[in-house]
Amino acid sequence: MRDHTKLRVFELVDEIVMLVYQITAGFPKEELFGLISQIRRAAVSIPSNIVEGCARDSKADYLRFLNIAFGSLRELHYQLNLSNRLGFLTKEKLSLLEPKVIEAEKVLNGLIRALRNNL
Repeated sequence: MRDHTKLRVFELVDEIVMLVYQITAGFPKEELFGLISQIRRAAVSIPSNIVEGCARDSKADYLRFLNIAFGSLRELHYQLNLSNRLGFLTKEKLSLLEPKVIEAEKVLNGLIRALRNNL
């Protein structure tokens, strides 16, 4: 079993989840069951899948959950940009979150590539 708390990517995505909850609190209330819910679910899915993957015994399972986390991270990135285009997320708030998302994508992609090369 791997310790997810020692992964840099886990620290990054955990911080992203906290920021997502803070930022989406300011979205229009009619988006509560729409975009707010989708964004929060995608954000929480990322560290959750990393944690679940770390709990798996095989490298193949670990890699599968990291790939799911990466998909959720890309989904979140799109949803944040969509929120900006719809006027729910200001450019300033997006600029706080987007660099962290991009960094997390790079770090997670690097971890996935390293694991694939060692299978």
